[in-house]
Amino acid sequence: MNEFVNLFSETDPGTLSTSIRLLLLLTVLALAPSILILMTSFTRIIIVLSFVRTSLATQQMPPNQILIGLALFLTFFIMAPTFNEVNEQALQPLFNEEITIDEAYDRASLPVKEFMAQHTRQKDLSLFLDYAGAEAPATLEDIPLSTLIPAFAISELKTAFQMGFMIFVPFLIIDMAVASILMSMGMMMLPPVMISLPFKILLFVLVDGWYLITHSLLQSF
Repeated sequence: MNEFVNLFSETDPGTLSTSIRLLLLLTVLALAPSILILMTSFTRIIIVLSFVRTSLATQQMPPNQILIGLALFLTFFIMAPTFNEVNEQALQPLFNEEITIDEAYDRASLPVKEFMAQHTRQKDLSLFLDYAGAEAPATLEDIPLSTLIPAFAISELKTAFQMGFMIFVPFLIIDMAVASILMSMGMMMLPPVMISLPFKILLFVLVDGWYLITHSLLQSF
């Protein structure tokens, strides 16, 4: 225990910098799942990809690992400018001992707030501000993360479900057409999903569905 205390009480700048790096690393690792899910584009991407699989009715194809992996890399790609700004404005000055931890937190939160604010509906933000009894913020810096994060999360959910509905429509039409044809032929016992599945996959491949879905997700940000 004394050695651990001495580590942080050491006056050597190199040791202090290493201690700060270790502390920040442990903090980020502990909060990484929540940060990734609720403060980035991951939520919208994984929900839309899940809607694609559900609308195709391919059960577990693609597997969950593939969808999550694709969502992660798309998230890193979309969030790269924000992460780079956090690194340049907050982390590097902190590691070089040019600013304090409090200043680094303020600098790091601003790019993240800017990203979330761009994709947060005013109505959702007002919901949490009114519930907390807080006044309308004058600037972006005045919006607390405890209010912005849940507002951003429900805005992302609404946007993802809107995109999911648009994905469902063409495949629903195929299901309805196949079901109508089977009923007109008197094939009541044959599941329409079994017949419509190849046509939905064929349509998805012909229109280059994965490209269109990825393009729509990127353009939505």
